[in-house]
Amino acid sequence: MSILASIVLATLFIALFGWNWLRGPIERITAEKTGRVLAISGDLSVEFGWPWPHIHADAVTFANPDWAREKQMVTADAVDIAIDLPKLLRQNIVFPEVRLTRPAVFLEQGTEGRKSWLLDRNQQDEGARIQIDRLTLDRGTLGYDDPEAKTSIRSDLSSANAQAGRTTDAGVVFNARGQYKGLALKAAGSGGPVLSLRDETTPYALKIDATIGRTNVRADGTITSLLKFSAIDMRLALRGDSLDQLFPLLGIALPATRSYATEGHLLHSGHTWRYDKFSGRIGASDIEGALQVDTGGKRPALKAELVSKLLDLDDLGPMIGARPGSVQTAKQASPSPSLVSVPTPAAARVLPELPFKTDRWDSVDAEVTLQARTIRRTKELPIEDLKTHLSLHDSVLTLDPLDFGVAGGHLNAVISLDGRKDPIQATAKVRARKLLMAKLFPTVDLTKTSVGQINGEFDLVGKGNSVRSMLASSSGKVGLVIARGEISKLMMEKAGLHLWEILELSLTGDKLVKLRCGVADFDVKDGVMVTDALVFDTEVTTILGTGSIDLGQEKLDLTLNQKTKNTSPLALRSPIYVRGSFVRPTVEVDKGRVAARAIGAIALGMVNPLLTLIPLIDAGPGKDSDCRKLVSDARALPRPANNEATVRK
Repeated sequence: MSILASIVLATLFIALFGWNWLRGPIERITAEKTGRVLAISGDLSVEFGWPWPHIHADAVTFANPDWAREKQMVTADAVDIAIDLPKLLRQNIVFPEVRLTRPAVFLEQGTEGRKSWLLDRNQQDEGARIQIDRLTLDRGTLGYDDPEAKTSIRSDLSSANAQAGRTTDAGVVFNARGQYKGLALKAAGSGGPVLSLRDETTPYALKIDATIGRTNVRADGTITSLLKFSAIDMRLALRGDSLDQLFPLLGIALPATRSYATEGHLLHSGHTWRYDKFSGRIGASDIEGALQVDTGGKRPALKAELVSKLLDLDDLGPMIGARPGSVQTAKQASPSPSLVSVPTPAAARVLPELPFKTDRWDSVDAEVTLQARTIRRTKELPIEDLKTHLSLHDSVLTLDPLDFGVAGGHLNAVISLDGRKDPIQATAKVRARKLLMAKLFPTVDLTKTSVGQINGEFDLVGKGNSVRSMLASSSGKVGLVIARGEISKLMMEKAGLHLWEILELSLTGDKLVKLRCGVADFDVKDGVMVTDALVFDTEVTTILGTGSIDLGQEKLDLTLNQKTKNTSPLALRSPIYVRGSFVRPTVEVDKGRVAARAIGAIALGMVNPLLTLIPLIDAGPGKDSDCRKLVSDARALPRPANNEATVRK
C-alpha cells in the first residue's frame, strides 16, 4: 500500500504543480556533472510511454565550455527528446529521437583532444557523450569550429516545404559557408526531414553542391548512418584545377594535373570506397575507368584502371613537374648562340623543374594502370600510344612498365623514385626497340624516305627532387645502334658539305644510299654525357663525332668530322659543330677553315682559273670502312673531361 500511496501522491503533485518543478533539479545535476549551465526557461512536460518516454522543454540553452568561441552550444525555442529507459537503467544515455525547433548549435574541437560535445568536465572522455540516433532540425543554424585544422563552418537550415509555401514535412534545405582545412567553403543542398545519425538500415537522401577551394563537388544519392558513413550510394561529379588539390579533402596523394572534370558512381561499404564507371577529362584528354580505395590497412590502398581514348601529351606535363608553356618561355628567354662555356639561364631550360611532393607519398599505397589509345602531340614528337603501370608502396614510386609507341617502335622503361630519401634516389632503365628512322624526325623531309631500325639502351642513376635535378646528377650509360638500312643521300651530302652533289641532287631528286652502321655511345657522369663512340657510316660519308651533352646546363657541345668515300669536285671539308641549348641548338661549320679554303681557291684562281677548284676537291678514302674499326677509332678520339666540357653554375 505504501508504494501505491507514493504513486498516487506523485501523480497528484504533478497534476497540481506540473513538471516545471523538475527544471531546477535537472539544471543542478547537469552543472554538477558537466560544469556547464543548462537553462530551461520555458515549460517542461513529460509524455509517458514504453520504452521511450518523451520530454518536451521550451526555451532551452546549454553552454559551451569556457575555451570555446561560441558561448552557447545549443539554443532552441523548443526541444523534444525520446529517452531509451532500458538503456538509461543500465546508465547509458541514449536519445532515440531528438527534435529541435529553431535551434542554434555550435560545436567546437579544441587543443589536447577537447571536444565541446563531450560532457565530462574536461571534454576529453569519448565515453561522456549522449548518443542520438535520429535528429530532426526545424529551421536553424549549425556551426563547427576546429582552429587547429583551420576549419570554421556555419550552415543555415530551413524546411523545404516552407520555401515552397507548403506545410507538409518533406525535408530540409541548407546552405553552408566558411572554410575547411584552410580552403574557402560554400555549399548548398537538401536532405530528408530526419537525420539518421546512427541508423544502419535506413539510407538518408542527400543532394549537395559544394565548392571547396578550387574544387567543386556535386553529389546526389543516399548515405546510411551520417556519423559512420557505413554505406554510400551516390552519383558524384568532381571538377577542379588539379587532382592534387583533393589532398586536403581525401587525405591521399594524387598527381598534379591540368584542370579536370569527372562524373561517376560512388559506392562505399565497410573499408571499401569505389568510384565506378566514371568518365570525364583532364586538360584536353578524355579519361574513364574505375577507382577503388581500401582503408583497412596501414594506409589507404588505391587501385585504378584508367583508359584514355585520346591523350594530349601536354596534359602529362604537370605530373612530371613541367610548367605550362615551358618550351615557349624557354625559347623567349634563351640568349643568342654563344660560347659553350656560358651557362644556360634557368629561364631558358626546358627539363621539368617543379619538385615532387614526396611528403604526401606515404599517405597511400597505389596500383594504377593507364592505357592511351591515341596521343595528340606536336609533329616533332613521333609518339603513338602509351601503356603504363604505376606502383606506390612505402613512398617508393615505380613505373613498370612505361611503354611508349615511338616512331613505329617502342620505348620500354622501368623507372623507380625512392621518396623515403631526400633528395629522391632515382633509377631509370630504358630500352628502345625497332624505332623507324623514317618516323623518328617527322618534320625533317630528308628522313621520310630513310629506311632502318634504331635500338638502344639507357641506364641512369641520379638523385634530386625534380626531373631536372635527377638528370643533372645522373650517371650511367646511354647507347643507340643502327644496323643496315638506307638513308637520304641528300642528307649525307649535306653532312659532308659536298656542294656539287647537293646541287646535283636538288636538280635531279634525292636518292637512297646504304646505311652500314650507326653508333651513339655515351658515358654519363654527374649529369654530363661524354661521347665514347659516335659513328655514322654510309656509302657516301662516314661521320665521327666527339663532345658532350650537359644535362644540368642543357647544353650541347658536339663536333662531327666527315670522311668522304667518293671524290667530290666541290666540297668545303669543315667540321660541323652542334652547340647551344636544348631549346635553341645551333649547327655551324668551322668558319676559319672554310674561309681558308675559299681564300686558297681565289689565290690559285688568280694564277690559273683552272686551279680554283683544287682546294675544294675532296678525294675521300675511296672505300668502305669496317664498322667495328670505326667504333674503335671513335672511342680513341680525344674526349673532354666532365669538368671541362661545360661551366656549371
